[in-house]
Amino acid sequence: MADTIPTDADIGLIQRIIPHRYPFLLIDRVRDIVPNSAGVGIKNVTFNEPHFQGHFPGQPVMPGVTIVEAMAQTAAVVVGVSLDLADRGMKTYFMAIDKVKFRRMVVPGDVLELHVEVKRGGGKIWKFAGRGTVDGELACEAEFTAMMDRPATGGVDG
Repeated sequence: MADTIPTDADIGLIQRIIPHRYPFLLIDRVRDIVPNSAGVGIKNVTFNEPHFQGHFPGQPVMPGVTIVEAMAQTAAVVVGVSLDLADRGMKTYFMAIDKVKFRRMVVPGDVLELHVEVKRGGGKIWKFAGRGTVDGELACEAEFTAMMDRPATGGVDG
């Protein structure tokens, strides 16, 4: 286990914790990580992302489902950093998404901040509250539950 838990995860550490890759890796960085408690994901929204070709031509808008997915990826990184799971093959699966509300469009050029807070966790099942903001303005909020499929310990790789 690492001597100190990082409070920031760059793209390299993110990719060591979660399996997502282009075009479905939706966060660029996670900052302000408080182990087992909270973190803030950063998504730099750019026009060259594949979903903008069809959502919507002439008026690109980041799909709401990808905003919620970016929240979940942020939450998975917070858990992965908290439990020292880099390079361990952890996978995260949605179990429930509740109380989702969209308040503002997210468009190319925006910096989407994904504030996630652990409501319950420690085992396989974790519950989170998330808020997506742009320039301090609320864009999306949701509660979600996920299963953290952590690799078994012991054996050759453990």
